[in-house]
Amino acid sequence: MQYRLIKKTGDEISPLGFGAMRLPVKNGKINRPEAKKLIFHAIENGVNFIDTAYLYGDSESFLGEILPEVRSKVKICTKLPAINVKKYDDMEKLLDEQLKRLNIDCIDYYLIHAVDLKAINRLIKRDLFKFIKKAKADGKIKHIGFSYHGPKEEFREVVDIYDWEIVMVQYNYFDENVQASSEGIEYAASKGLGVLVMEPLKGGILSGNLPKKAENVFKKADSSKSNAQWALQWVLNNKNITCALSGMNTLDQLNENLEVANNTTPGSMSSEELETVDKVKKVIRKSLKINCSTCGYCMPCPKGVNIPECMKIYNEKYLFGDKGIINAAFINYYQYVGGLMGSVGNAGRCTGCGKCLRKCPQKLDIIKELKKVKKEFEFPGVQYVLLFIKHVGFPIYKFFIKLLN
Repeated sequence: MQYRLIKKTGDEISPLGFGAMRLPVKNGKINRPEAKKLIFHAIENGVNFIDTAYLYGDSESFLGEILPEVRSKVKICTKLPAINVKKYDDMEKLLDEQLKRLNIDCIDYYLIHAVDLKAINRLIKRDLFKFIKKAKADGKIKHIGFSYHGPKEEFREVVDIYDWEIVMVQYNYFDENVQASSEGIEYAASKGLGVLVMEPLKGGILSGNLPKKAENVFKKADSSKSNAQWALQWVLNNKNITCALSGMNTLDQLNENLEVANNTTPGSMSSEELETVDKVKKVIRKSLKINCSTCGYCMPCPKGVNIPECMKIYNEKYLFGDKGIINAAFINYYQYVGGLMGSVGNAGRCTGCGKCLRKCPQKLDIIKELKKVKKEFEFPGVQYVLLFIKHVGFPIYKFFIKLLN
């Protein structure tokens, strides 16, 4: 495996990292023997970066059980839950709890979890930078970064607000221009930051069944390559990406991803292959229920509606055939616009003021489209549920994660 250098830290990281949020489960709990087998197989085959978080259920404690015997072979990354921080002391208490869970004295890479500019500024007022300086001086963390869940317009400002060493962003061929975007990723890399990618397969969506026309484009180009291989290869082809984190829960998934990581170097995809991925993306875009490009020109909404994200999640439900009452799109809706991971920005907050209409390049009737989204995902009394989520939402979040698993 060819490793990738983080300029700011000097560490060489495997291009495939093990995301420990979606470990194999049995009876609603982590299947410890199977999960250990997977993680050790990954390490034996060159993976040296493992990512977890305080909010990933029992993940930190499980890793604390199995990693001491291979500690020297891996970099451990976990995250401070920003939404849990009400005062300075909370940061120190959470870090100490995580060190105990992970059964280590020092965390290699510590990220501020799920932040945008507003969240970072809130933490700064609670002496975030003092906390980071002290945690490093005390030897509790080596390197600091953040995982980003905000609009691309704010990404550079968050990058520049502190001397970060690493950043985690959502990035895949379908979501190329959301959150940080390709341009933001290039900017972070130019400053020497390591760039970690979450959702390289869009939570498994891009490795599953795509719309039939999209499947045909891939098969015509190379019938031996799976959808997952196309998606992961596209991410790792980017020279600015340090490591793609994949939540692998079967040996087949792991071996497939290892093969891609071993054979993909920056710039190794041919122009024909890149054109194939672009064609698939265009096919998917043409299948959209709402012709929204998630450009964000309609923002900000005076009532706080996250218009692009609401429409993106609605589109994905129909693009990728989500079925059942509790499905991936439903969970994503409450995770990303319902307050589980950041600000509340659900479609039901729209009052029809119309300020977004004149700013939309596609000239969409945004008010009408948001009504569709509201009807699809919301229910009577949802505002009270969202209020509850905002203040006591983490047990619910963990429940949703278990459903996904």
